[in-house]
This record gives sequence, C-alpha cells and structure tokens, in this order.
Amino acid sequence: MTEIIRINPKKPEDEKIKKAAQILRNGGLVAFPTETVYGLGADALNPMAIKKIFKAKKRPQDNPLILHIAEKEDIFIYTEPDKKNLELIKKLINKFWPGPLTLIIKKKKIVPEEITAGLKNTSIRLPDNIVARALIKKLGSPIAAPSANLSGSPSPTEASHVYNDLAGRIEMILDGGETKIGVESTILDCTKSPFVLLRPGKITAEELEKIVGTIKIHKASQKIKNPPSPGLKYAHYSPKAKLILVEGNVSDVRRKIDELIGKYGARKVGVLNLGNRYNYKNVDTIIYLGENNEAIAKNLFKSFRDFDKKNIDIILVEGIPEKNFGAAIMNRMRKAAKKIIKV
Repeated sequence: MTEIIRINPKKPEDEKIKKAAQILRNGGLVAFPTETVYGLGADALNPMAIKKIFKAKKRPQDNPLILHIAEKEDIFIYTEPDKKNLELIKKLINKFWPGPLTLIIKKKKIVPEEITAGLKNTSIRLPDNIVARALIKKLGSPIAAPSANLSGSPSPTEASHVYNDLAGRIEMILDGGETKIGVESTILDCTKSPFVLLRPGKITAEELEKIVGTIKIHKASQKIKNPPSPGLKYAHYSPKAKLILVEGNVSDVRRKIDELIGKYGARKVGVLNLGNRYNYKNVDTIIYLGENNEAIAKNLFKSFRDFDKKNIDIILVEGIPEKNFGAAIMNRMRKAAKKIIKV
C-alpha cells in the first residue's frame, strides 16, 4: 500500500519529513516534489534500495539515475571534477544551484555503480525545492531519484500522477502540490571539452554559455549505446494516444493540423494549442497550454495525461520556436511523438 502525505511546500512539517526519511533509511522508496517534476527517491548509498527504483518504474538497468544533494559543498564528497574544469564547475553551481541544472562529473568510489549503470561518471544536482532538500538533510545522505512515473510515460507534475503510475509499488508519496517548472532539469556533461549539453531544460544553452563559454549540443537523433545520463536512449514522456507533432511556421502548422483533423475524423482527436489561441473545428478536445514557454512547460505533461483520461486516440501538437526554453519543450515533444511532420 502506498501512503500519500500532504506536506506544506514552504514549511515542511518535521514529523512528516522524519517519517519519509525513515522509510528511505530502511531501504524503501519515497516520491517527493522538486522544482522540475516529482522524483522517486531511494538512499543513494544503498545499492539494494537503488535497485528497487528500477523495479518500481520498470526502468532499464542501463539508464543512469541522478544524485540529489542538499548543499553545494556536497558535490565534492561524491564527485572528483577534473582540475582544469574545477573553476568553471564552481561558477556553474554558484550561479544556478539550487536549481534545475544537473552536472555530469567523475564519481568517487562512494557512489554505487547501480546509480551510474556502471559508468565512471555520475549525474548530480541540488534541487530548488524546500521539501526535497529537507528530506535529503534528514536522511543524512544523498537521494538517487529519476522521475516518479512508469518508464516511458509522461513525467509527473502532481502527486496524483505519481499515485496513478506507482500506487502499490512504492511506500510513500509526499504531496507538495504542483511542481513549478514542469519539465526535467538541464543536463550538462562537464567531463568533455567543451562541455556538452545532453538534455535541454529551464536553464538554457544561452545562459550556460554566458558562464562557461562555447558548449556543444547533443543531437537527440544521435544513437548512444551507453547513455551517460537519463533521457538519452529510450522513448520518454509518451501518452497512450498517438502523438503527432507538426513543425513549421504558425499558419502552415495550423493549416496542416486542420487537414489532419479531417483525415482522422473517425477517431477521437485532441489538439494541443500552444501560443496564441486558435479555435480548431470538428475536434473532440482542445487543450490550450498558454502563450509563453513557462506556462507551456508547466502544463505539458499534465495535458498528455488529461488526453489519456478522455481516451483520445490521436493528439495533434503545434510545434514552437526552439529559442531559449523552447528547446527543452520541443525536446520533450519530439521524444513523445510517434510521428513528426515538418511543413
């Protein structure tokens, strides 16, 4: 049985944090809010507990986890940055931590191989969420945590999403309300020269380059045998419905979606409307996400789950420009899409 505990997101009740930390200490699993999405946590120094994450999520064993810490200084307990990159890494954590930036750095022996899928580097971040940091501090060790959903399904931005996916598979869910950002953290590989952006997120390539200079951007289409971080090898974020992403200028995209609505008229069709509102005709459900990237990201995964609740067969999605935070949104939509149409 999975217990859901509502917790104050601004002033977490100590007895609730203690109870969750004890579950982790005993080798159990606790889902908890972060600023990005809900995470599924285990004691990062307990290999047996880490293995339970993979079982609960039905997650492939070669898909690494992220190490979550409570203080900036803890990065040096669990990782060994290359000396030539040390000052740049310090600049990054001073600028962006706590926050939605995950760094890949050479791990120390204390970090179990179960977290890194046997690789020599680990992914590490300091979450910008009071509940998450309180839980890590109370446990007294870092927490290993991927998103708290079944592998391949949309990431959870509410406790109810976690319960729908993982009820009966984990011990506890700390319900801290909706997450603030709605998509997972930016991942930057700091073992390469120049650094490589592996997964876009709220912290953009443009912001990173202001701190560290030129970075390389990993192309989502590149095949990776042994992924160095989460989100690179497997299908992700997908609703049960077939998602078709249409990319191009706004007028061409909407013309094409109108055409596709006619083509799929015999099935239940939903449209994801981004940017300015547009009133599509003869469609079962339209979900409007908002005019700016922050609103779109916050509601994106929730909208996927809402379409599934309505038993929609086909989801037609408007692409958006990839400038700044738009790159992260398009990354998630492309990974969720069964088909991409460019017009």
